[in-house]
Amino acid sequence: MICILPTPNLMAKTPFLIPLMFLLLFATFRATLSANITIDEFALLALKSHITHDPHNLLATSWSTSVSVCNWIGVTCGSRHHRVIALNLSSMDLTGTIPSQLANLSFLGWLDIHNNSFHGSLPTELTNLHRLKYLNFGSNSFTGVIPSTLGNLSKLERLVLHSNDFKGQIPITIGNLSNLEQLYLDYNSFSGYLESKIFDSLSNLQELRLDGNQISGSIPSSLYKCKELRYISLWNNSMEGSIPIEIGNLTMLQSLYLGYNNFKGEIPSVIGNLTSLKHIGLSHNNFSGEIPSIIGNLTSLERIYLSKNNLKGSIPYSIFNISSLQEISLGYNNLFGYFSSDMFDYLPRLHYLNLEYCQLSGRVPMSLFKNKELNFLFLDSNNLEGIVPVEISNLTSLKYVSIEDNYLSGKIPSVIGNLTFLEEFELSDNNLTGQIPPSLCNLSSLKVLFLYKNSLDGEIPDCIGNMSSLSHIDLEKNNFHGKIPENFGKSCTLHSFRISNNQIEGSLPRSLGNCKELKLLDVGNNYLNDTFPNWLGNLDQLQVLILRSNRFYGEVVSSGVTVSFTRLRLIDISHNNFSGYLPMKYFENLHAIKEGNGKKDKPEYMTDGSALGVWNYAINISFIIKGLETEFEELLTIWTVIDFSSNQFYGEIPKTLGELHSLIVLNLSHNCLTGHIPSSLGDISELESLDLSSNKLHGRIPTELKNLGFLAVLNLSQNNLVGLIPQGKQFDTFTNDSYIGNLGLCGLPLSKSCDNEKGTPAKFDRDDDDGMNWKFSILMGYGCGSVLGLSTGYIVFATGRPRWFIKIYERVRQRFAKRVKKRSR
Repeated sequence: MICILPTPNLMAKTPFLIPLMFLLLFATFRATLSANITIDEFALLALKSHITHDPHNLLATSWSTSVSVCNWIGVTCGSRHHRVIALNLSSMDLTGTIPSQLANLSFLGWLDIHNNSFHGSLPTELTNLHRLKYLNFGSNSFTGVIPSTLGNLSKLERLVLHSNDFKGQIPITIGNLSNLEQLYLDYNSFSGYLESKIFDSLSNLQELRLDGNQISGSIPSSLYKCKELRYISLWNNSMEGSIPIEIGNLTMLQSLYLGYNNFKGEIPSVIGNLTSLKHIGLSHNNFSGEIPSIIGNLTSLERIYLSKNNLKGSIPYSIFNISSLQEISLGYNNLFGYFSSDMFDYLPRLHYLNLEYCQLSGRVPMSLFKNKELNFLFLDSNNLEGIVPVEISNLTSLKYVSIEDNYLSGKIPSVIGNLTFLEEFELSDNNLTGQIPPSLCNLSSLKVLFLYKNSLDGEIPDCIGNMSSLSHIDLEKNNFHGKIPENFGKSCTLHSFRISNNQIEGSLPRSLGNCKELKLLDVGNNYLNDTFPNWLGNLDQLQVLILRSNRFYGEVVSSGVTVSFTRLRLIDISHNNFSGYLPMKYFENLHAIKEGNGKKDKPEYMTDGSALGVWNYAINISFIIKGLETEFEELLTIWTVIDFSSNQFYGEIPKTLGELHSLIVLNLSHNCLTGHIPSSLGDISELESLDLSSNKLHGRIPTELKNLGFLAVLNLSQNNLVGLIPQGKQFDTFTNDSYIGNLGLCGLPLSKSCDNEKGTPAKFDRDDDDGMNWKFSILMGYGCGSVLGLSTGYIVFATGRPRWFIKIYERVRQRFAKRVKKRSR
């Protein structure tokens, strides 16, 4: 705009022109200001139009043309130009996309929309926001790649894009942001290498967060030029290589998180020179060598995480002299040492201690019980001995205590009831004796009680049923007797209840039906005397039911049940006195075995969550196949089993079993089953083990069983089967043991040949009879429902684990993983 000022003579002659001139200038200024505000208003209204869900009506009521833009919620205008300089829509539960018009807010210096549900890709036009210093799009659902044009935002100091679904490589142009101080790209799906050029010019960078991605390769050497760095997190990626000594250049570094990667090599001793360091996180890698004792020089250290590596040697005692330490995690290494009595004298702020699997010996040091802020104590799988000291009651803040798999002896001290904040109490696999102290009933916050594999006795406390906080109880392999508490209330929150291998009597309490979240029930190997608990069918979360080796009796019926085990995938009722026909209705309702795991993205274990993360509660569950008992440390959710063996079931095998396509183990042996083997069993495509031995089955072996391409174990012995044994495929791998006691069978692998195409035995082979006569004469004495071969099986199991069964389990895991890989391509 060009202003022509009037001459003095003209002004003298026309004094009214002066106020007119100022009015004209003011009007021009107002018009320009109004035009600029209109641009900002249009940009924000475009954003509003792209928001599809505003549950709190925050923008619907505030962002109105009848109100000045500067008064809209989340909008801040500058005092000089009255333009929009900041937009903060964080945590408003908004859903929508980002329009390109947002880039017209040319004075914008602060843009924050984190913790919403914005989605879609980022418009490249955002590069026009050349005044932008702060950009936070974290905790949304954005996808696609980061536009390389973001590298043109030269004034940007903080770039926060965490917790979205951005993909691809991190653009090199990020390295153009020379003023950048904070770069948060964590919890996305970035992949590829970190280009070294990215960090060449980021001399002001103070915080780098790239954890929770899929980044590979080594740490770029240029990163060590960023001497202002205070925080580095590359946790949970696929990175590799070693930590170079150049890390010693980062003298201002306070936090270093490299856990859950594939880093290897030794921990460089130069880390001990980083005197500002407060947090070291190197867990879940392949670091080797010894822990540098110079770490004891880090007097500001608060957290040290070195667990699950290949570290060796003794634990440097210098670490236990760092009085600022709050969290220590060194477990799952090849460390060793001896607990000294004064080991924890100088750690007054300690609240987390994990020394699992460290081969430590001695007694639990008394100095540990001076640390009254201790919340978490994990000393599993060491060589600790002695008793559980009564001084444990000094740890009044304790929430989690686990000293499993040691050599502790004596009784559980009654003072344990004074730890009122205790949530997890795990002393399994020790040599503890005596009873569960009644004071345990005072622990109103207790969620997990693991005392299995001890020598505890007495009765299970009645209060167990009243403790509504309890989620997991495992008391198996002790000497408990008496009855199961009968007072499980409607507030029951149990997920797993395991009391197998004890001396429990009586019936299964009907009050367990109140535990609607129950997923695993294992009461095997006791003296329970009851009918089949069909009422458990109403628990729609139940996945594992083990009643093995008790005194259950009667028919398996389903009257009065509405749900009927729809999620059940492992049922073992073997070695009882059940009778009647096989429960066809139950088999029809086993939807979890029918549908399988086709919709899942990866193999899963039976897990639960806690403050410490996710952990597995279905551990050390055993199966009996061919008389051999095998224990598994973890239980995959794809592991499906039906074991009705060693009972008194009669009648025919239901054809509906063929609909259980995901079944892996089927054992109906040692019953009184009659009729033919249904050809529909050939439809169980995942079957790995089939045992129909010691029944009264007759007819031919259906050729459809050749369709079972994964079948590794077949036992059809001691029946009345006749005809030619199917040849080819998996049948070529089975030995005579699969068929002994069926005098009418012929063909390989038996020595009896068939005299015609129909498979009639040519003659009775006397040599073959001599070879199996001793086995057959013994089997004849047992009859239906007998416990066959357990003593022999135990001897075999005691001399070495059944490798064939382990191979089955591993094949199942690998086969499922291949299916997942194919679906993901």
